Amino acid sequence: MRPRTLDELVGQEQLRAPGSPLRQLVEGDQSMSLLLWGPPGTGKTTIAAILSQQTDRRFVEVSAVSAGVKEVRAAIDAARAEVVASGHETVLFVDEVHRFSKAQQDALLPGVENRWVTLVAATTENPFFSVISPLLSRSLLLRLEPLTDDDVRAVLDRALVDERGLAGAYTLEEDALDHLVRLAGGDARRSLTYLEASAGAASSRGSTTIDLEMAETAVDQAAVRYDRQGDQHYDVTSAFIKSLRGSDVDAALHYLARMIEAGEDPRFIARRLVILASEDIGLADPTALPTAVAAAQAVQLIGMPEARLNLAQATIALAIAPKSNAVITAIEAASADVRAGKIGPVPPHLRDAHYQGAQTLRDASSFGSSRTGSKVSYTYSHDEPFGIAEQQYAPDVVLDAEYYRPTSLGAEAAIKERWERVRRIIRGNDGR
Repeated sequence: MRPRTLDELVGQEQLRAPGSPLRQLVEGDQSMSLLLWGPPGTGKTTIAAILSQQTDRRFVEVSAVSAGVKEVRAAIDAARAEVVASGHETVLFVDEVHRFSKAQQDALLPGVENRWVTLVAATTENPFFSVISPLLSRSLLLRLEPLTDDDVRAVLDRALVDERGLAGAYTLEEDALDHLVRLAGGDARRSLTYLEASAGAASSRGSTTIDLEMAETAVDQAAVRYDRQGDQHYDVTSAFIKSLRGSDVDAALHYLARMIEAGEDPRFIARRLVILASEDIGLADPTALPTAVAAAQAVQLIGMPEARLNLAQATIALAIAPKSNAVITAIEAASADVRAGKIGPVPPHLRDAHYQGAQTLRDASSFGSSRTGSKVSYTYSHDEPFGIAEQQYAPDVVLDAEYYRPTSLGAEAAIKERWERVRRIIRGNDGR
């Protein structure tokens, strides 16, 4: 079922658009090396095959898992000989190029530099970390996006009727189709594997209809009742967040597992964790936000299924962390005042004085200061005891506002004590 043309390729509209670099390479028969970066099953190998077939080039595949420098050089030498003998160029496809050592990647450079091969290298990891700079600079980097549910559904629908697939011999019930789409997780290759296994299960029972029970049996995984666009998506997500907020680690892990097993976008889960780290924990545990951000970066860097470990670690850490909503209440209170029109002029001594003439303007406007009625100059905090200066920072209209109200929970207890002392110093009522 591998697509034979760019038009048959499912998904990756940004790469298949008219005038796109990939279409120019295929239809214009240009010689340009490609570096394809994307999750498994999104079309990296397929693009290499299309580039070879539609441009009448030889196609040679080298696996970074098993090939060494010797095999790489042999493939490039054979490609050079083919160019000399017949004028036919070679597409050299290197799968999982991030597994190549620096020496192995260096061995690719002569073939790329001299145009003996059109290199198409595929990687699931960030190439800026895993591919040497000389190879990056000589290749066109194309990023493949995860396939959507609709993309995977289109792959399965085509395989059901295509002569290279099941050729109309089987029908797939809607709930079984939904199950296979969810389990595929945006991986077209995986979806076809599951479909083939399900057809085998139906055949063993003498049936031409693949129902949900057969699909569950074939892939050895029960269907998770979860609709990424429906109520279940929002219900499970809500329960996940509320379990984290309520510090129930076990419940939070349960909902995390439900989302992962149902094929939820791990980037969505990571984003929710990052939000919660500030909304519900804040400075009660200052490590919560770095932990959540690290998990989000890990999802981008290594992908699923391994990234589920990073998501689980962040979930546990955020669930057991002390909780505080002081951050969100502070910014919401400040925003409410701004929306209500409480926007006074910046105190003169705080205004920018770096441009020509600013100091003159500031001196002129410094008389009649809000606090003393006389000229006030800016006090440099680092020159004051404890690095804190007694002076006005807020506009008059919100001079007495207290937006940030830290709790006494976790690390925020120490912050609360310090902030209350600092606030008294700044506002001149320290009592010293």
